[in-house]
Amino acid sequence: MLADIPGLVQLENLLIVYGLRMIAVIIILLAGRWVAKLAAAAVRRTLEAAPHLDVTVTAFLASLAYYGTLAVTFVLILQVAGVQATSLVAILGTVSLAIGLALQGTLSNLAAGVMLLIFRPFRIGDMIEVAGKSGTVVNLNVFMTEIAAGDNVKILVPNGQVWGAAAITNLTAYPTRRISMTMAVPIDQDPEVAAAHLRGRIAQDRLFLPTPAPTVTVTALRETDVELTAQAWARTQDIVQAREDMIRHLRDLRRDKADKDRDREDGNLP
Repeated sequence: MLADIPGLVQLENLLIVYGLRMIAVIIILLAGRWVAKLAAAAVRRTLEAAPHLDVTVTAFLASLAYYGTLAVTFVLILQVAGVQATSLVAILGTVSLAIGLALQGTLSNLAAGVMLLIFRPFRIGDMIEVAGKSGTVVNLNVFMTEIAAGDNVKILVPNGQVWGAAAITNLTAYPTRRISMTMAVPIDQDPEVAAAHLRGRIAQDRLFLPTPAPTVTVTALRETDVELTAQAWARTQDIVQAREDMIRHLRDLRRDKADKDRDREDGNLP
């Protein structure tokens, strides 16, 4: 009988043992992912209940809980697969250099994520410009910073590129921003009169703050025209509409000047 052959009996026993171990590994893997998601959700709920904790910190720590649980799951899988703790330590010590070199970029992203969390140059919901990208920060996790572009395109920037960027521009860090635009006035026109008219238009616009007061000054003199620079402050949330209003005021002033010149040529004005 085949059952009496020692080799086949030993093979059958090995298949049973390693088959059970494989089943256990699959179960632990599935359970580990499930527990990791539960841990991340629990950390997120707990931290969101804290009234003074920043959303960026919540997202980062939830991500850290998720990947930390997966790391523990990986160690358990190695144990079940038959790798003993002493052997595991020896293996990790042997391949640590290789792993460090292979995951150099990943580890730098992790370290950069920690630095972004500590210094917090931006928060979730801020509009930033970094690494040649611009948009609203949606999420900051262990390895990536997620940005939603102006056309709602998802952009993932590695934390190493964010922290290592030459500059991080936070467009919404402060409650107010200044708008500055220039306009050319013909050399034969009085620039002070044009500046007064433009200053009055801006002062009447509700989107511009009265303090600091809007200014319109002569900033350059050329052969054929004089350059006026208009500056006004607005709330950060109104900055897009305020910039459009500033352009409209400059356009209307130029149109008024063109209409007056046309009327003067037609003899309607002295």
